[in-house]
Amino acid sequence: MVVDLDGTLIKTDLLVESVVRLLRGNPLYIFLLPFWLLKGKAALKCELARRVSLDVGLLPFNEPFLAWLRAQHGAGRMLVLATASHRDLADAVAAHLGIFTLVLGTEPGMNLGGRRKKEMLVERFGSRGFDYAGNAAPDLHIWPDARHAIVVNPDRGVERKARQCAAVEQVHVDRKTGIALVARAIRVHQWLKNLLVFVPLLAAHAWNDGAAVMHSLLAFVAFSMSASAIYLVNDALDLDSDRAHPRKKKRPLAAGDLALTHAAVITAVLLAASIAMAATVSPAFVGMLLVYVATTSAYSLWLKRYVLIDVMLLGALYTLRVIAGAVAVAVMPSFWLIAFSMFLFTSLALVKRCAELKSLELENKPAAKGRDYRVADFGQLSSFGAAAGNGAIVVLAFYINSPDVKEHYSNPAVLWLLCPLLMYWIGRMWIKAGRGEMHDDPIVYSVKDRASQVIGLLSVLLVCAATLF
Repeated sequence: MVVDLDGTLIKTDLLVESVVRLLRGNPLYIFLLPFWLLKGKAALKCELARRVSLDVGLLPFNEPFLAWLRAQHGAGRMLVLATASHRDLADAVAAHLGIFTLVLGTEPGMNLGGRRKKEMLVERFGSRGFDYAGNAAPDLHIWPDARHAIVVNPDRGVERKARQCAAVEQVHVDRKTGIALVARAIRVHQWLKNLLVFVPLLAAHAWNDGAAVMHSLLAFVAFSMSASAIYLVNDALDLDSDRAHPRKKKRPLAAGDLALTHAAVITAVLLAASIAMAATVSPAFVGMLLVYVATTSAYSLWLKRYVLIDVMLLGALYTLRVIAGAVAVAVMPSFWLIAFSMFLFTSLALVKRCAELKSLELENKPAAKGRDYRVADFGQLSSFGAAAGNGAIVVLAFYINSPDVKEHYSNPAVLWLLCPLLMYWIGRMWIKAGRGEMHDDPIVYSVKDRASQVIGLLSVLLVCAATLF
């Protein structure tokens, strides 16, 4: 039994993953990749193998198919791993699984793919002397010389063509597809965060201005699409840490359900569409969107690795959404709004990080993978986060007592009731994080949480009462 690796034994492509890991370590390598490729695919794969290491234990294996292979191995059948990936990577996978007798892979001067793989297999085992498991178009060169074809998670049209040229013995399918998968990958549920662009519209009491409302809606969609594109980039760069996480390993890219190449296309489309939509709002808003994209890209590539800098930057990105919303409707964001946002969202960013540390503690892991945080940091981080949350309450109190509030509210004294509500909500979020009950992003958690929903409704009613009565 000869088994292909990429897309068959594992639900990903090691060449693409190697390129992503190389660029994550040093983006300047992008200028060397074309020169390596000009020397041939084998040379490219050898250069990547020299510079990139993979934790094969974290790879998304095709588990049902792997279970079947283990049964074949247990029955005494000889298993051969034959792949176009570099031999060093194939050896590492084979050593991890312990079921393969022979490993064939790309080596210097020889790219073991398609026809070249067929020639080697026929030379070693003879025509019809082996069964072959594969998934993609290059495997169509091999199946006619195989005794039986085993088709695993086939690309579009591959199963039909395999049946035309070979005796298909089995078909193994364990892959999610469709719009729901893409929606999960781009995290549509996280678009809730971008509702912050409406805050300046509401704060300026401009909800009766049709043009301003339309610009806010366009800003929301533009920010949501660009945020989704960055989520895909972030997930591609975080493959190892996500695969080591009990929940994040189920994300489409980490699980291998969405190909990295497909994610790259979706990312490009989302970014282009978001910029085009932003251009219909104003040139200034396009500038704000580009600042957001650049900042989030820097976060994904470098800054998220540094303790505290990452959470402060996350807080700043939330505030940037508020400022962008102000630019979209051409109003000047107030000092109070910016200060309140910075304190509040820094606190929520720390809630998120502390919740992750609590999960690590429950799993008896000492530190976060890919980030400079340790479980022992929980006390200091929670103190810092609670202080930032209280800072937001103080800013709100000063705002209520300021002359500015009288311009928009006929009965500002009612707004004082917002302070205890906010105090309770922030305290509750920190208690939930400390108990290990904060399993989602704090803002997404709040939308699902009944107490947060009640607090949000009461806050809206208080603002309306302060405005109308």
